[in-house]
Amino acid sequence: MADRNSRFSVKKKEKKVENKTNDDKDKDKEKGKEKLVKKPDKLTKKPEKTPEKTPEEPKVDEEKRNGEGDGAKGAEAPNNEENGEFEPIELPPFEIVTGEQMSPFYFKFQFRNVEYSSGRNKTLLCYRVDTAGGSTEPLKGYMEDEHATAHVEEAFFQQILPNYNSSQELEVTWYVSTSPCVACAAKLATILQQHKKLRLCMFCSRLFEWEQPEIVQGLKALVSAGCKLRMMKPRDFLLVWETYVEKEDQSFTPWEDCQENYDYYMEKLTDILK
Repeated sequence: MADRNSRFSVKKKEKKVENKTNDDKDKDKEKGKEKLVKKPDKLTKKPEKTPEKTPEEPKVDEEKRNGEGDGAKGAEAPNNEENGEFEPIELPPFEIVTGEQMSPFYFKFQFRNVEYSSGRNKTLLCYRVDTAGGSTEPLKGYMEDEHATAHVEEAFFQQILPNYNSSQELEVTWYVSTSPCVACAAKLATILQQHKKLRLCMFCSRLFEWEQPEIVQGLKALVSAGCKLRMMKPRDFLLVWETYVEKEDQSFTPWEDCQENYDYYMEKLTDILK
């Protein structure tokens, strides 16, 4: 009986063990099912990427991009093509240009002695400065202006003769594309009155607004101050071409109406100065 009971108890224990193992298997299966169910969630759910923090750019660079920095004022900001927004450009004033010789195109266009100077919005001035007795080499060159703070006539004394000695005798010869305006004529008259040993001879290709009463009075005052005012003849255009134009191998023949236009302007100048 003891063996039977012991065998029975052993079987009972084994049965319990089997049941226990079966329960564990069921639990494992359920866990496996849970794992299988949860796994697709992990696959379908993509981890959200946190945006990388870019280092903040200096404020100066941002201002430059937007055209708001001190150094970007007056410059064009980047065009926003999507919005169609464009920042206006503020152009700086042009500077006085100086040199020894000008281009042939500048000469032929700017110096042509036509009656109506359409498109000619600058003044070209060719100069020669001689000392008394020819003791030194003549000073020669040309200047031009365009929307500059000072007109070329005034700029000549600021840049070419900035330290002029009033006791020195100088002969200054100008060949200009047009006669001076009212303000320049008045300034030149003042300079000549203050420097008695400075003699100025001005050859003009055209007369600037010669019908205006203010211009007439300004030119009269300039001549009264000692300036010799002349109109350029065909031979004067040839002289300027040979001396102040970077012509290389090019030749120049005065325009067909050059003499006719000279006679026209000379008549007007005579009427002004009489």
